[in-house]
Amino acid sequence: MSFTVIARYRCLPGRQDTVLSLLDQMGAASRAEPGCLGYRVHQGTEDPRALALYEEYAAEADFAAHCRTAHFQDIVLAQVVPLLESRDVLRCAPRAEVTA
Repeated sequence: MSFTVIARYRCLPGRQDTVLSLLDQMGAASRAEPGCLGYRVHQGTEDPRALALYEEYAAEADFAAHCRTAHFQDIVLAQVVPLLESRDVLRCAPRAEVTA
């Protein structure tokens, strides 16, 4: 069963281009990690400062390993987070399908 992370970021005014550039680097590094099934960055169409990240991992342990990588520490925590007004991270597991 996969493990999904949905992160919502709101950039400080005028900082979204810098954050997006950093997230491009982060995405490339993350997609090369074992257990990373996908890493996509989305930008709000009505509010360009609003970003949403959709990350999918084979297991929760793969996401935990992702958070320990040098690129996560260097790019997200050290460079991106200081440029954000807000950050919300939702960790999700797929709900079992209900059959009728």
